[in-house]
Amino acid sequence: MSFRNPIIAVTGSSGAGTSTTIESFEHIFRSLGITSAKVEGDSFHRYSRQEMDLEKRKAREERRNLSYFGDEANDFDALETLFRDYSITGRGKMRKYLHTFDEAVPYNQMPGTFTTWENLGEGTDLLFYEGLHGGVVTQNNDVAKYVDLLIGMVPIVNLEWIQKIIRDTNQRGHSREAVTASIVRSMEDYISFITPQFSRTHINFQRVPTVDTSNPFSAKAIPTLDESFVVIRFREGTQVDFPYYLSMIDGAFMSRINTLVVPGGKMGLAMELLLTPMIHELMEKKNQADKQLDWVSVL
Repeated sequence: MSFRNPIIAVTGSSGAGTSTTIESFEHIFRSLGITSAKVEGDSFHRYSRQEMDLEKRKAREERRNLSYFGDEANDFDALETLFRDYSITGRGKMRKYLHTFDEAVPYNQMPGTFTTWENLGEGTDLLFYEGLHGGVVTQNNDVAKYVDLLIGMVPIVNLEWIQKIIRDTNQRGHSREAVTASIVRSMEDYISFITPQFSRTHINFQRVPTVDTSNPFSAKAIPTLDESFVVIRFREGTQVDFPYYLSMIDGAFMSRINTLVVPGGKMGLAMELLLTPMIHELMEKKNQADKQLDWVSVL
């Protein structure tokens, strides 16, 4: 953690409202006049798409699991190095993972490949990470210790499976049987690397559908935000003005002493109301640390 070079990490998998999350942060950064260095978690995959397909086949033949949730398919050393370097210097090394043809064409590359490593962070106020592993801790790596504000974005697991099944069958042409098998193979990594992060977060946003998702493998559509509630859990000891937020968010209620529940359609509003003061506090600490360093330099 670093007062002078703060890091915000949004960690979690698909189905929790990623687009709403990004829009909320962009609005917060604009309103506070913050210039951020944006980092996508997919940039730290270990393999290109073609290499990953090959590694998956090898793993199946050897009867072992391999998924994007785990350490074998991700370069946690590089991710930790970026977080450490940025927290110390405000700079680091970054590349991009090109998901689509539209993203790949400007680089004259194919989708599923990486750009070259480039310098990141010059003239930025903070680093903003969004991906699967912003709070990951393993025997060899501790990414979470460098994060000043760690936010969990997670759907309940049935909703996550629905999201993956419909996306992979409709957009990527996979069969439901193949996607289901992929979910089963990835569960060990999900339990070992993804879920523990949500016990390290400062605040969690968990999307819970209000429609029947009891059999995600037969679902025909993804529940919308308006068909959901969002359960917001704060870390023990966090000072939260619950009466204010209950008055500001129509339909909100408290389910536990540290838990606020809001209608899914109010998720963006809730994020901006809750996170703006937290991020403002980070920037105040950064400004104070910068002034102290300037004063020491003068002396």
